[in-house]
Amino acid sequence: MTHSNETGRLAVERTAAARAPADSDGRRGLLLVLALLTAVGPLAIDMYVPGLPAMSAALHAGGSGVQLTLTAFLAGVVVGQLVIGPLSDVVGRRRPLIAGTLAFAATGLACAFSTGIDVLVVTRFVQGVAAAVGLVLARAVITDRFHGHDVPRYIALLGQILCVAPVVAPVIGGGIMSVWSWRAVFLTLCVFGLLLTVGVIAKVPETLPPQQRHRGGLTGSLRSMGRLAGHRPFLGNALVLGLSSAALFAYISGSSFVFERIHGLSAGMYAVIFAVNSVGQLLAGTVFSRLARRVRMNTLLTVSVVAATAGALAQVVFTALTGESLAASWITQFVTVSAFGICVPATIALGQSLGRTAPGAASALLGGLQFLFGALASCLVGLFGENSSLPMGLIMLIALALAALCLVGLVRPWDGHGEVGAR
Repeated sequence: MTHSNETGRLAVERTAAARAPADSDGRRGLLLVLALLTAVGPLAIDMYVPGLPAMSAALHAGGSGVQLTLTAFLAGVVVGQLVIGPLSDVVGRRRPLIAGTLAFAATGLACAFSTGIDVLVVTRFVQGVAAAVGLVLARAVITDRFHGHDVPRYIALLGQILCVAPVVAPVIGGGIMSVWSWRAVFLTLCVFGLLLTVGVIAKVPETLPPQQRHRGGLTGSLRSMGRLAGHRPFLGNALVLGLSSAALFAYISGSSFVFERIHGLSAGMYAVIFAVNSVGQLLAGTVFSRLARRVRMNTLLTVSVVAATAGALAQVVFTALTGESLAASWITQFVTVSAFGICVPATIALGQSLGRTAPGAASALLGGLQFLFGALASCLVGLFGENSSLPMGLIMLIALALAALCLVGLVRPWDGHGEVGAR
């Protein structure tokens, strides 16, 4: 055997060792840290929401000013994913993850001691960029590290974290503020960022070996993103994810007004309804992770988009024909929200499979569109008043109808593009 052949064989072995999961304990530790990285964004969005009135008074800012801190964070998440994803295809995953978690901790400390709304808005934007590191690279690490059945299974796990975190975040934030102030929420996020840094250093190895990184630098990686955007099946999955997320964010931002102001429920009863719908989404995600071993991913995606659209259509039709009904609103929203538990991980798994040559860029496009469309939908719901559930229902229906069109026209599930883990 020649020296060059021996060198090549060793390189292949090192690559295989880097990509293969080491052992069950190492896998569990890695997945735990990736799950917590995924939870960073929702926690930073929702933990301080109960303290917005107190924040407004403390910083002498109006309601629109403190709401802008949320908008700035979402903008940072979108921008951060679009930049960090391609960058990680050039420099690897580990260094950006360490830098991002440290930056998240630092911005949490800066937010806690902010004395003016302008500084807080800017800091929240930077914090959004830092939070985007965990969101975008958790998916990329899974694509690097695992293969076959494991990819959709673990992406479904991250999707379930995204369902649970928005539910528990306001409860955690409210508990913290019951004994201190809104500033303590940001101090808690600072500590969480430091713990995540330790977790990344201890449990997340470099999953993208140097020989597999993009040679053209960041420019070449951005070109890869452009090629992915021009690839019909990938673009279709990205748009289905973005439009489905728009419907989900419309529900999150509008459902409290529907159930509390229109149907007259207490905040506690609304929390019960929101939790039940979230459980439906979690159960659907669990079903997805099981079925992904035996059923085509494109089939699961098609069924979920049809179910979500049917639920949104039923909500609009019932409201238009019979007026506001608590039972009809809850049942139809439960169907739609539960379907997201399959739709979201299916589109991400298919998109990451189609973009496997540039996992960071693929994750950036998928996550960027997801949060961009979601933020736009949240704004739209707020523009149409709070006296009827029809605006929220129509926005959800339009978004899902467009998702169905993208599914048929771009994804074309019968072609089977991006299938992973199906027999």
